[in-house]
Amino acid sequence: MGTTKRSTILAGIDGSTYSAAVTDYAAWVATKLQAPLKLLHNIEHRDTPPLMDLSGSIGLGSREELLEELTSMEERRSRILLEQGKAMLQEASQRALERGCPQPESLQRHGSLEETLVEMEEEIRVLVVGIRGEGRENRENQVGAKLESLIRSLHRPVLVVNRSFEQPPERIMIAYDGGEVSRKALDMVSLSPLYRGMECHLVHVGQGERESEQLQEGAAILKQAGLQTTCAELKGDVQEQLESYYHQHDIELMVMGAFGQSRLRELLFGSLTQRMLINSNIPLLLLR
Repeated sequence: MGTTKRSTILAGIDGSTYSAAVTDYAAWVATKLQAPLKLLHNIEHRDTPPLMDLSGSIGLGSREELLEELTSMEERRSRILLEQGKAMLQEASQRALERGCPQPESLQRHGSLEETLVEMEEEIRVLVVGIRGEGRENRENQVGAKLESLIRSLHRPVLVVNRSFEQPPERIMIAYDGGEVSRKALDMVSLSPLYRGMECHLVHVGQGERESEQLQEGAAILKQAGLQTTCAELKGDVQEQLESYYHQHDIELMVMGAFGQSRLRELLFGSLTQRMLINSNIPLLLLR
């Protein structure tokens, strides 16, 4: 039976130290939602570097031999990456099975990761990725090179993993501002089986009577869905207040909108999403 639209939990697997945690979180989501899990290893194309013009130094035949050697090296590199990817997928698949996720599917693709995900978008229910990819794990003041572009490209929830999976989250937090994406987050949390039995904190940073009313309306939606709900109205710097709150209340997962400001405002003042990705030490479920 083929995969139905928007049903797959897709986990991005590479050689980074986050791959085990990505697998664990994806297996948890898939198991809780009773959804199929697909493990994706994507191999980026790399153009063969152009051979410099050496016609004045060596003959045409020698240039052709060098070009053939470069091409051969790239083919060997591709084969090695393919085999490494198969091994990583096999390890991730076994790990997901041990986490109770039945029959995870493995997939290898070539080309741009962003293009691969956009092509698969219709079948994705949740995408799970690491905060940084292979070779960038130690750059703690940065996010992965392609993370922002893929979040902007997709219109699916993206769970960004930045720590190991110790146990299923019991306390989640919604960063709420009353906007369209915040309301989408309320609907998702209130309707999805993933959040059943969790303690939910609805947090707003700002001030104003209308905002307070919206917060109470949002809390009513969550409570009506049977979720244990706590409301918090905070004042001050948004990033600092959100981070302080999740530390104080042992929050294990945060839901928030992604890149909601205009590009110009982000250029002038910075992106809250990017700052939260860099500084947070709990996974973020980002919505567009």
